[in-house]
Amino acid sequence: MTDAASAGPIEIKAPSPGKYRWVIMWLLFAAMVINYVDRQMIGFLKPTLSEEFGWSETDYADIVFWFQASYAVAYLLWGRIMDRVGARWGLGVAFGIWQIGHILHGAARDLSHFIMARAVLGVGEAGGFPGGIKAVAEWFPKKERALATGLFNAGTNIGAIVTPLIVPGLVLAFGWQMAFVITGLLGLIWLPIWLLIYRRPREQKNLSASELAYIEQDPADPVEKVKWTKLLGVKETWAYALGKFLIDPIWWMFLFWLPDFLGKTYGLDLKSFGPPLVAIYLLSDVGSVGGGWLSSRMMHRGMSVNNARKLTMLICALCAVPVAFAAMASNLWVAVGIIGLATAAHQGFSANLYALPGDVFPRSAVGSVVGIGGMLGAIGGMAMAKYAGFVLDSIGTYTPIFIVAASAYLIALLVIHLLSPRYEPAKV
Repeated sequence: MTDAASAGPIEIKAPSPGKYRWVIMWLLFAAMVINYVDRQMIGFLKPTLSEEFGWSETDYADIVFWFQASYAVAYLLWGRIMDRVGARWGLGVAFGIWQIGHILHGAARDLSHFIMARAVLGVGEAGGFPGGIKAVAEWFPKKERALATGLFNAGTNIGAIVTPLIVPGLVLAFGWQMAFVITGLLGLIWLPIWLLIYRRPREQKNLSASELAYIEQDPADPVEKVKWTKLLGVKETWAYALGKFLIDPIWWMFLFWLPDFLGKTYGLDLKSFGPPLVAIYLLSDVGSVGGGWLSSRMMHRGMSVNNARKLTMLICALCAVPVAFAAMASNLWVAVGIIGLATAAHQGFSANLYALPGDVFPRSAVGSVVGIGGMLGAIGGMAMAKYAGFVLDSIGTYTPIFIVAASAYLIALLVIHLLSPRYEPAKV
């Protein structure tokens, strides 16, 4: 028989900090699902609408261009708004605007109507990610932010999966006009739930003291507001913004032109787009969650934030390289595998890039930095829209577009590293 002394010291396991913060993450996830159903429907219906309205590739590129133009301007403003009013009302108002824009597509009767509806949608959707990143910065410690961002960002892929599953049935049963109206009205259910549940951690009565302490474990940030002019003079702002400028256009291209590529290359239509698109965006989800998980796991094992984020981004950048050969794939499912790997790589890279503002800037500046980066990302998307329209109208092949996609992530990582080699807190 042994006594307590000979048994050695007794280890006391720390209590769990609680899980309420993950409720917030799942609300953000749901918002991103709705966001991407609304955003992707125009790309999914491109063959149908092009035939009905006689659009050229340049006409369609103009619709995408003006969506991204409004998105670019509004993204910058939403970032500042999120820092001033917080994620609850900021994201709530943005959500309401983009749902109205989405529903307005059902009343469009010509090219100019679609451009106007897309512009309203762009104004609202521009607030989605600044609001989500702001909420993550308020509710998660630094070591969990990439994982939380990766998880809610995975909602974009679920939205892209849901679209080809539900839209064909709605279009065939009610017409494309009512498909926009029905999905818009269903999406509005999210808004009152968000406004009822979301509060800042210290204002949330259902949050335990232990979880609040866990959320606030990082050193306190300065409380003063940071001006845009000061942020524009900080290298870390440009590390994030130029990274977004280089990689966001690639995701836009996949989102708005992938159904067209599959249709023209492999003869798919409204009824047969579903399985390939579902497969591609399921792979994207794996990349989104996996990219956030991998860098968080490295940090839990003792790796620095700098090394964990950049090593994960390097792995993702290398996985995107094979997409240069997607247009030469021997059959549909080889192309799906190559493109799915690239979209997964994008989402993994993006989850870590989205974590940069929260990693190196005070919370009071996070929304503004995200807004600046989102604006540059949308400007890059505008350029990509014009480039894609020109290439497809003049050459008729996706290969030059995919070559740009293959190289963008390695260039982005190089730019990020040159501007923020040590990933140190920004001096603002």
